[in-house]
Parts: sequence; C-alpha cells; structure tokens
Amino acid sequence: MNPSANGWIKKLLQDLKKNHHFLSFNGEVFYNALRTCGFIYGSNALPVAEVFKKEDLSEEEICKVNLCIAFLYTHNYSKTDTPFVNSVIDFYSEINELKTSFFGGLIGSKKSDELLEKIIHKRTQIDPNILTKNFNYFITNALLFVDILAYQYYLKNNSISEIYIKNLEASILAISVSVLDSKENKSTYDQSLIKLFESSLRYQNHTNVNYDDAIKNINTLQEKYYILDLACMATWSDCIIDSNEQRFLIKLGNDLQLKPLRVHNSIETINKFYTTHKDNIVLLSSKNMVKSFYNNSSKMVMKLITRNSKRLYQELKDSKELMVLLTYSTRRDLTPEESKKVQDQLLDIFKSIPSLAIFLLPGGALLLPLVIKFIPKLLPSAFDDNRVEE
Repeated sequence: MNPSANGWIKKLLQDLKKNHHFLSFNGEVFYNALRTCGFIYGSNALPVAEVFKKEDLSEEEICKVNLCIAFLYTHNYSKTDTPFVNSVIDFYSEINELKTSFFGGLIGSKKSDELLEKIIHKRTQIDPNILTKNFNYFITNALLFVDILAYQYYLKNNSISEIYIKNLEASILAISVSVLDSKENKSTYDQSLIKLFESSLRYQNHTNVNYDDAIKNINTLQEKYYILDLACMATWSDCIIDSNEQRFLIKLGNDLQLKPLRVHNSIETINKFYTTHKDNIVLLSSKNMVKSFYNNSSKMVMKLITRNSKRLYQELKDSKELMVLLTYSTRRDLTPEESKKVQDQLLDIFKSIPSLAIFLLPGGALLLPLVIKFIPKLLPSAFDDNRVEE
C-alpha cells in the first residue's frame, strides 16, 4: 500500500478485511491505541493498533492512513446505512458548507475512493508553503482528532453543528493557554506555541473562552481524554513537566471528573511516547523544530543548487560584489550588513531561475544560510583553502 499514490484507500479497506481486530475494541481501548501510535499527539510514529506494517512509510503517509482507520472505526459503531466512503465525504461536504472553500473545488465531485483520498490529503496539508509546514505540521495534525469527534457528532445527529466545532476548538485553545500559563518558567516559545494552535484551528471562533467555560463545553468521555492529553502535550514544550504543571493537570482531571489514575496514565504516556520516539519525531521545542526544518530543507536546497549549478555560477560571475562576499564566507563569518547584501542579491538571482522560485516565497530567506553553505562548492577551489573533495 502506498498512501502517496492513487488507490490507497481501496487497497487499505481490502487489507483490513483480513486484519480488522481493532473493530472489536471498545471506545476507550481504541482511543488509547490512537494515542500510543502518536495520532492524538500529531506525531504518527506507528500505524494504529499495528493493523499494517510501517515499513518505509513516512510519518505523513502513516497519518493519512491512521485518520482513515479512525473514521472507519467510528463509522463501524454508528447506525448509518450510508457506505463508509460516501459517509465521510458527506461529512466533509457539510463541514465545507460551514467553512467555505476549505477543500477548494474537491467537494461536489463524484463520490469515490479517489475523492476521499484527495480530501484526506488536503486535510493533512493545511499549509502548502513548504517553508512553514515543518513548524505547524505537528500542531495541525494533533487537531485531526477534532474531525473524528465531529464525525461522531455528525453520525449521531445526522448533521454537524458549527457551534459544536467552534466550542470544542475554542476550549482546546483556552485550556492549552492555561497549561502554558501554569509553567514556572515561561519562554518566548510558549507564545509561539499558542500562535501555532491558533493558526491550526480550522473553524476559528474569534471569541475568547475562559477556562471555566471551556470545561463546560467538554462533555463526552473521549473529549475529556483528548483535552487532557493535549494539555499533557503542551507541557512538553520544554521537554519537562514541572511541579506547577503537574498540579494544573491534576486540577484539570478533577474539573473534567476524570479519575486520578487517568491523569497519571496520560502523564506517563506522553513521557514514554516522546522518550521512545525522540529521534524520529519533531519534539515540542523551538530548537528541535528549527533543527528538523533545516535538516529536511538542506537536501532540497542541495538538489536545487546542483541541478542549476552552471546557470547559478554564471549569474554569480556577473555579480562581482556577491562573488567577493561569497568568497569571504568560505574564510570567515560575514557581518550582518554583508549577510544582508548576500541575501538581497541572491534573491535577485533566484528570480531568474524558475526552479529556485521557492526562495521568493514568504519566509524563503530562512533557507539562504543553507544556500551560502553550499554556494562555496561552486566557486573555484583557489577561493577555499579548506575545501575537501567528496
């Protein structure tokens, strides 16, 4: 099965006929399986309930499959007579009415497995800008379970309420803010995390909900589990749960009328998950997120530069000042003024090379340090005393 190619849903449903043990889980066991694999946290490290082998699937591909399986489980326990694929498409069609143009021209097409594949792909791709995708990807997908809760509501009531979705997401934001406020030592990144939550909400209410009102909006047991686990995830922004945060989580559990054992279990699970998968997922820390961003982007940058090396070198030769500054960059750190000149002149050059147009996107300048890192390899060897041929 290849979730990046057409036909993956049909193949998945066929394979699940042979391995559908997860359909016998009760609601709490299946939710815990979604949490264990990372779906609830927005970091899909494993397939849910091990229904298929991970093999070489990317996190993004696993996320798409886990979302589909969560929909299938929810559909299986409903009383609807509508076939699975049609039911999920109908659900997103009604969501699209609440938030117009979310799925562009997809909704309204003939219902099919292929249409659902496109919807799920777009649902997990909120930000088409590759430069920012790595930063809000994990928050965006941590909110995917909102779709599952909304789908449950839709199947139960044969319609979806805009108020239900807005109240749920507003409550998530309010409680997440309260978690961050409980920190003993607040960092500037805590505010960044709040902004990521805000930008990733699909149905922004644009109204403030306080903590007490947020608690009142949370009714079902799965909603309570989900809110608690998101709160635990938010505490991991600095990779540690301090005493104040623990007290807040205990209070949150009490306010949600959850047993102390469930609160303890949520804390233990988030600790175990991030400790086990720390090398394979983006942790909730600005340092690790930026590091991941640059690691993922460097391959793309190198590929683009290599592909356009001759043309890029010619452009550099025509820009004498830039050539001199790049030469300096192989020997010493550039001053802020010199770095600014390099960025401005490189952007001018990229305008003339279509395949490097990514650098002209908002935030494209973030990649320029990588460009400067690779550009010296294009310069004559005499300019680089420390150059080593690879």
